[in-house]
Amino acid sequence: MSARILVADDDEDIRAYLEVTLQLAGFEVLLATDGAEALALARNEHPDVVVLDVMMPNLDGIEALRQMREDPRTSHVPVMLLTARVQTGDAITGLDAGADDYLTKPFDPDELVARVRAAIRRADTQRTRNPLTGLPGNESILARLSHLLATPGGFALLYVDLDRFKPYNDHYGFLRGDEALSALGSMLQAVRDELDDPEAFVGHVGGDDFVVLVRPDLAEHTAQEICRRFDALVPSLYDRADLAAGGIEVTDRQGVVQRFDLLSLSIGIASTAIREFEHHGDMVATATEMKRYAKGRTTPGSAYRIDRRAEEDVVEIEVELP
Repeated sequence: MSARILVADDDEDIRAYLEVTLQLAGFEVLLATDGAEALALARNEHPDVVVLDVMMPNLDGIEALRQMREDPRTSHVPVMLLTARVQTGDAITGLDAGADDYLTKPFDPDELVARVRAAIRRADTQRTRNPLTGLPGNESILARLSHLLATPGGFALLYVDLDRFKPYNDHYGFLRGDEALSALGSMLQAVRDELDDPEAFVGHVGGDDFVVLVRPDLAEHTAQEICRRFDALVPSLYDRADLAAGGIEVTDRQGVVQRFDLLSLSIGIASTAIREFEHHGDMVATATEMKRYAKGRTTPGSAYRIDRRAEEDVVEIEVELP
């Protein structure tokens, strides 16, 4: 799948030039005419890299960049600034505001493509996003957790685990497995985008584990909606015969045939509204423990469990994100 590049410039000729240059290099290109439109597209279309002109109407590139860095939906996305040669001071301001790179006009098209590719490689290397789903990865998740714990207002951590994914992956192959993970990631983003919480965050820990961070009062509603939507999605992930049978059969290494029910989600929830957490590791441990309780259910379909224990009832365990 080709990387998606968002280009924002109010000059129609430059937009067209950038679009053709990037498309010829194999990228999918999204176009915006000003900073406000770029911000909306960045939030909703999940680009791999954003190329922002500094001087734009309505919302200039620097302010659009600042708002992107403050928004958990876009804070991890690499941003490259375009600035006129006589305005290189804007590039310094942009770098201070969180830009990853800048290019002065007029620019060489080969250099532009090389810098875009470098930005994508750096993002992958730094694990700021998961290469399969495009969601923020471990580094971004831990940074966000630490930030929220230090910020007044509180939040809830939903640890989302895809049940019985390994046998599904063995049965259908890694391509179908990747499609299932991508579908789950897209669904989680859709739920997040519909919440009345601009700070809501979705991250992909790796494999079949995901994290959702929301306001405490939205935690159970969010978990319920995630469970409902995933259970509705499950039939599309199976062949008709397996769906009719209610599961799949997988032969293990000893030649023993084992039966596995349909995919489902187990969600563990830890909330600062219940008790305080001094470190993100404590919160992850609590959510992981609740996830295990959810996995222990005997009813079919997805489920969640929320930690409601007072401080004195908690038994200390240590769990870290993988």
